[in-house]
Amino acid sequence: MKKVLLEALVVAAVGAIVAFAANALSPRGLRLTQDYFHGETLPVARAKTNRTAVVATGTNAAEDPVIERLKEKGLQVVNGEQAQELFHDPLYEQGAIIFIDARNDEHYLGGHIPGAYQFDNYHPENYMSTIFPLCQSAQKVVIYCNGGNCEDSQFAALTLRDAQVPNGKLFVYTGGISDWTNRGHAVEIGERNSGRTQK
Repeated sequence: MKKVLLEALVVAAVGAIVAFAANALSPRGLRLTQDYFHGETLPVARAKTNRTAVVATGTNAAEDPVIERLKEKGLQVVNGEQAQELFHDPLYEQGAIIFIDARNDEHYLGGHIPGAYQFDNYHPENYMSTIFPLCQSAQKVVIYCNGGNCEDSQFAALTLRDAQVPNGKLFVYTGGISDWTNRGHAVEIGERNSGRTQK
């Protein structure tokens, strides 16, 4: 029995060493010292609210658990109409307003807001050298993910804020790409500025 337990411990130890080594060598490996959740705990299930009405009107934000959660973190929010206005603002063409997609490669390449930059929150080291200077020079930074209960945009905004991007510039588009496509707006397929769009 002791021999079996010893062998099991050796196998577990070797497995852990191999796993940590593979994580350290992988370009998509997790940084074990980074707080990916920013002290966030998953909320207890709450009663559903009429989210569409709240976001569209911008009233009674405290009734929407997503908006409430973001505001508790000190983050500003924009709804679908405001996101569309910012997208069509001449400052967007000048780079003074930027959109950031906080989703992973698969989702980003599958369709993002045209001209949006990617910033996968789980691998910020791959994007920070590009995104940080853009955020510093921009007047407004609109960050989105899938929308609704997706928290990637929140974590991306907190990561950028922790990197000293002024909080006053950061806005989370609560509806995200789901709201964007539901409103009939085109998305860009593939890399940023690929020129390939679809509705």
